[in-house]
Amino acid sequence: MEERRQDSARQAALDYHEFPRPGKLEIRATKPMANGRDLSRAYSPGVAEACLEIKADPTTAARYTSRGNLVAVVSNGTAVLGLGNIGALASKPVMEGKAVLFKKFANIDCFDIEVNQPDPEKLAEIVCALEPTFGAINLEDIKAPDCFIVERICRERMNIPVFHDDQHGTAIVVGAAATNALRLAEKQFGDIKIVSTGGGAAGIACLDMLLKLGVRRENVWLCDIHGLVHEEREIDMNPQKAAYAQATDKRTLSDVIDGADLFLGLSGPGVLTPEMVGRMAARPIIFALANPNPEIDPEAARAVSPDAIIATGRSDFPNQVNNVLCFPFIFRGALDVGATTINDEMKIACIEGIAALARATTAAEAAAAYRGETLTFGPDYLIPKPFDPRLVGVVSSAVARAAMETGVATRPLEDLAAYKQKLDGSVFRSALIMRPVFEAAATATRRIVFAEGEDERVLRAANAMLEETTDVPILIGRPDVIAMRAERAGLPIRPERDFEIVNPENDPRYRDYWETYHKLMERRGVSPDIARAIMRTNTTAIGSVMVHRGEADSLICGTFGQYSWHLQYVRQILARDGLHPIGALSMIILEEGPLFIADTQCHNDPTPQQVMEAVLGAARHVRRFGLTPQIALCSHSQFGNTDSPSGRKMREALALLDAREPDFMYDGEMHVDAALDPDLRARIFPNSRLQGVANVLVFAGTDAASGVRNALKMRAGGLEVGPILMGMGNRAHIVTPSITTRGLLNMSVLAGTPVAHYG
Repeated sequence: MEERRQDSARQAALDYHEFPRPGKLEIRATKPMANGRDLSRAYSPGVAEACLEIKADPTTAARYTSRGNLVAVVSNGTAVLGLGNIGALASKPVMEGKAVLFKKFANIDCFDIEVNQPDPEKLAEIVCALEPTFGAINLEDIKAPDCFIVERICRERMNIPVFHDDQHGTAIVVGAAATNALRLAEKQFGDIKIVSTGGGAAGIACLDMLLKLGVRRENVWLCDIHGLVHEEREIDMNPQKAAYAQATDKRTLSDVIDGADLFLGLSGPGVLTPEMVGRMAARPIIFALANPNPEIDPEAARAVSPDAIIATGRSDFPNQVNNVLCFPFIFRGALDVGATTINDEMKIACIEGIAALARATTAAEAAAAYRGETLTFGPDYLIPKPFDPRLVGVVSSAVARAAMETGVATRPLEDLAAYKQKLDGSVFRSALIMRPVFEAAATATRRIVFAEGEDERVLRAANAMLEETTDVPILIGRPDVIAMRAERAGLPIRPERDFEIVNPENDPRYRDYWETYHKLMERRGVSPDIARAIMRTNTTAIGSVMVHRGEADSLICGTFGQYSWHLQYVRQILARDGLHPIGALSMIILEEGPLFIADTQCHNDPTPQQVMEAVLGAARHVRRFGLTPQIALCSHSQFGNTDSPSGRKMREALALLDAREPDFMYDGEMHVDAALDPDLRARIFPNSRLQGVANVLVFAGTDAASGVRNALKMRAGGLEVGPILMGMGNRAHIVTPSITTRGLLNMSVLAGTPVAHYG
């Protein structure tokens, strides 16, 4: 059975690399190449202009070419993973994989370069000759001590960052893990004894970094396959190992393990025995990083020392020391400031950023990617997970700052805060488009009540609100359930201390709420008994009553259930004093930019008057995002070519809009392709009022609007902000069950914007 499982996994891995096309990389053009004009700019004669600019000023290569965002992953295949010296060609899948990680985690372009050259000095000469092509070099899987020689020569001769990830990437992540492990163990770098196994590139680099963090040289005991590194030893020694030689008559790992605070293993399986763990210091820190099998199984270590803090190199154990936490982000920061090297200060900034992230509240996106795992700072969560989207913003900006402060940045940034926001926007796609709304929301503090307060997404959104906004969350739900789920999710927030709770099962305001609801609904068939039952069971109705009574400023509901069901109670209680739902507006963030869709929820078959109201409402809300509305009234008919019901409806809505003379561009009726393609629209109807690409599509019914919305989300990779309930004065918003935590935070900020900002 086990053999069959392994064969299946092997075949799946091979299929992954072979299909649908061989390999893991391709090259795509970033500029149009559709006609002779494009060709003349991309190549001769236009390309000569860029060449001459770079000849006159070499720094402009970062403006006119991809060099400023291009890294070479270089290997000679002499020390590939746990496979050893398999040669340059066989190493190519690994180098392609490294390039994919650069792109995925930091949007850095890469070429993998595998070189048939075992001589380290000749390999260094080849790498140095590549400097005109790349903004930085990532050396990979080169055996020790050759890797030290290659990196030293390249760093001396090249004016761009050269980084051997096997050494420094591992050292940085180990440094971050050690920083947090010592915090938990209540120990200091300057006081601890370290015993390390493995004298290769990674092991030496880790020890070098730990010294920079404050460990004392005399407290480090290095062992390898030949035993302890000591001053009298001659076998298999090099200058890097000799730097850690001890003056002692001890010769083995067992001889030196007594009282060790930290075991650092980069060697092989079974090196550390349970008996040795029992002789380590109280609350020992064990980094057993050998792959695929660690120096000691974590369970075996804990059987001897239950309070041990353990990290491994494997993803199926807690605290995986994974270089992907480091290298994409340190290169991102270095490239963006044009760093000439990656120095110790930049590495330490990287360590501090990674360590601090693990101590902060876990990102909802990371929690979603690692569902079922405990992501709360502690013995089983020393360092962030690789898919934590905050890494690029926190770590890269810290690295960029260190590069500027140490004078190695050739293109210093004027505004680091704006740089971090830009990086966050690359992973939180809604960040940049939501910035004007966040800024408007910061002008006032509003109370936002969440109907489904027990939902983990709501709890994470409430926590984010407290961290990122001035608004006050109110949660409807059972206090014990909310407290339990917040703790399980690793969130620091707790009921009553951090936010108000309305408990449907036992709230002192219950009588006030049901009497308020009954008074509003007594002539619409609601008896006192019905009112009492609804105020015990219907959290959307409870939240609406709170807003009606002035105890909250806005309601967010809809994380489960039908939109129309929630809308019924919002309409009953809050559609007063001229307010009424006029449509649901969804913003879909695409690679090309945002596209708004209406009405996706409220009116299945709207009247021309309702379409007109939806257009006016959409224009108001689009302006909240700092955008100029360009609205297309969409139907099966196109500028009168078909006498369809939807066409007639949109023509009537157009006439109603014309009578009001609104101050924004709109036109219809038209097909979606005409709305989004100005050239096509010009051929069909040269006198269209729209200019450019429409950014708002208003449909004649929810079937079409909702269908386009879902197609853009599911097949075009669109990210939704909304739906925004228009016409209710920002007193309520109804989301959909597919909403994420980030989506709820965005909706809370929209709800937290005073009406005056967009009314």
